[in-house]
Amino acid sequence: MNENLFASFAAPTILGLPAAVPIILFPSLLIPTSKYLINNRLITTQQWLIQLTLKQMMTLHNTKGRTWSLMLISLIIFIATTNLLGLLPHSFTPTTQLSMNLAMAIPLWAGTVATGLRLKTKNTLAHLLPQGTPTPLIPMLIIIETISLFIQPMALAVRLTANITAGHLLMHLIGAATLALSTISLPMTPIIFTILALLTILEIAVALIQAYVFTLLVSLYLHDNT
Repeated sequence: MNENLFASFAAPTILGLPAAVPIILFPSLLIPTSKYLINNRLITTQQWLIQLTLKQMMTLHNTKGRTWSLMLISLIIFIATTNLLGLLPHSFTPTTQLSMNLAMAIPLWAGTVATGLRLKTKNTLAHLLPQGTPTPLIPMLIIIETISLFIQPMALAVRLTANITAGHLLMHLIGAATLALSTISLPMTPIIFTILALLTILEIAVALIQAYVFTLLVSLYLHDNT
């Protein structure tokens, strides 16, 4: 009960060395692969989910945008597996670190903007000034639109960080309440434990949804620039 509420968000170390990099690389080892001509049910289900997700994201894209398919599907798998592994007891969730989420969001956002400037320079710059803007408001609107453009990667990172962190904190608090009530009021313990179980199911859904939302927003930024 005396454990620091934010202790689980501290970057882990092994023998004094940062362990974040092995933890980030670990989910890729859990993705099953097949060397046989006929896949088993697990591989078949995995491929079906990947194709379904990719179809949902790539529907609006043209040929140029679909070249990002491998990047986007790798991104959603990485974020989803990282979020799910972070729900295990005594584990570390890299996506609760704003620095890591910014490291994912900024290059992807910059890549979509650079793609737009290369393929559709006039249209990309035209987004900074809405059509029909009165002349006196042109400088102010260009500044506002430019700021909103540069806020996009920050919004991506903060949204993912806040949602995952809030869920972990809520589970920690309810788990501590369940442990405390088990020694105070035994009849209340099953009720709190049921709430904790339902919250765990909700957090599993949030982990998957946040991975999809992050990737979908990157896909929408790409669609606006291709």
